[in-house]
Amino acid sequence: MTTPFDDYERRLWQGRASAYRRSFATLCGHTAPALLDAAGVGARTRLLDVGTGTGTVAALAAARGALVTAIDAEQSMVDAARRQAPAADVRLGVLPDLPLDDHCFDVTVGNFVVNHVGDPAAAAAELRRVTRPGGRVAVSVWPAPAPPLQQLWGSLAAACELRRPDSAPTVAEELNFTRDEAGLAGLLRGAGLEEVSAYTVTWVHRADPEDWWAGPANGMGVLGAMLSALSGAEIAAVKAQYDQIVAPHLDGSGRLALPTAALIAAGQVP
Repeated sequence: MTTPFDDYERRLWQGRASAYRRSFATLCGHTAPALLDAAGVGARTRLLDVGTGTGTVAALAAARGALVTAIDAEQSMVDAARRQAPAADVRLGVLPDLPLDDHCFDVTVGNFVVNHVGDPAAAAAELRRVTRPGGRVAVSVWPAPAPPLQQLWGSLAAACELRRPDSAPTVAEELNFTRDEAGLAGLLRGAGLEEVSAYTVTWVHRADPEDWWAGPANGMGVLGAMLSALSGAEIAAVKAQYDQIVAPHLDGSGRLALPTAALIAAGQVP
């Protein structure tokens, strides 16, 4: 069963693999090694990567010798993942109804996927369903309140007096979870996982500021939804404000450099 948020997410990401690779893929890929470590992925592990995007986690798992199946809801992402992770079996599939049998993987991971679904509990239950007894499930999400890197978008929206359009729904309050270690751990425990642990990863993300802007400029994220309601001249004005806001955060080589963080949680299927 899909929610309005799920339908919005499908529209938001349609055909955007190239823009994602340029803008946000490196950021999201930073947690891939830690996510695989939390799940205990090694040689011959039968692994499912849900929400693979352009295939960063799938490719890294395959490099460890894992037997990788990867799923994404968007065809351009599937195509990109097949190129980046040629050893993986990459398929179309949408949470919370994956086209897979019960208990067929040793490990299931979702790198920044439960933050893109309208019913996180149903998604977590589906990750458990496809994982064998004794196997592990590991997921990552962005924390709230947002770390400095992601706060940049909020600062820009406030400076330009932008607001989230009505066409961009949020996760229903009764289906949501708190975006902190306790909340993410509780999500996995609610799905029936045991020995759940959660922790925070912090780092400084560095990016070409034009590449970072390419994300919302191509309709991605909350700011992308805000920009989609503007005229070309209005978007140009927002871009000029963006240039001013990021200027104090550029390093000696002209790259944006700001601290960020992610939450990782893992647990075992009983």
